[in-house]
Amino acid sequence: MSNETNAVLQVRDLHKNFGEREILKGIDLSVGQGEVVSIIGSSGSGKSTFLRCVNLLEWPTAGEILFKGESVTRHGFRIPDYREKVGMVFQSFNLFANMNVLQNCTVGQIKVAGRNRDEARQIALENLEKVGMGEYVHAKPRQLSGGQQQRVAIARALCMQPDALLFDEPTSALDPEMVGGVLEVISHLAHTGLTMLVVTHEMAFARDVSDRVVFMDGGVIAEQGSPDELFTQPKSERLQEFLTRFLA
Repeated sequence: MSNETNAVLQVRDLHKNFGEREILKGIDLSVGQGEVVSIIGSSGSGKSTFLRCVNLLEWPTAGEILFKGESVTRHGFRIPDYREKVGMVFQSFNLFANMNVLQNCTVGQIKVAGRNRDEARQIALENLEKVGMGEYVHAKPRQLSGGQQQRVAIARALCMQPDALLFDEPTSALDPEMVGGVLEVISHLAHTGLTMLVVTHEMAFARDVSDRVVFMDGGVIAEQGSPDELFTQPKSERLQEFLTRFLA
């Protein structure tokens, strides 16, 4: 359990409605500095909506999100500055098709972070090397496999030098043989002290890499604890059912 005093992200009583449908029904979660938290749960449990609310891609209906103790939903808060510090890696890569790998990793640094071209290039090359994509700097996204595109997307997020990184099912759009390579990259990052919140359906990854696992069900956090607690001693019937289905 994360200590509130060193929390990078705190979510308090978060609700999200789409019209009449209430998707998130009061989520409380605190993520500490350097903590890796995996969120698991069935499709439709609200995991991705929750992550999109944390990054303000969806605006919460009610509740509060704090970044390093400061409310990000209050009037006048600069959202671009927040998104620079809390990066997001999507299911579908979201690379710019008309730019090569290097440009994909420098454009945000130059336009958002205000770095000069040389500095941005240096940081991009370091991070592309880190994810095993150093030799593909001149390739366009269409020339890369899905797994390679996702690695570039991770490098691009790292280039902003974020305090926390959010992953929304980063392997769900990949062919099975490409999943391992991407999970390896994320696992490596998990050991670097980066604060991470990962929505995933890869149970072995959640079990082996997380400091804490959160099980969402029906728009609430139904259970949370260490990977050992959740995977070997699930308390609720819903989590037992879910794990039986996924670990069978």
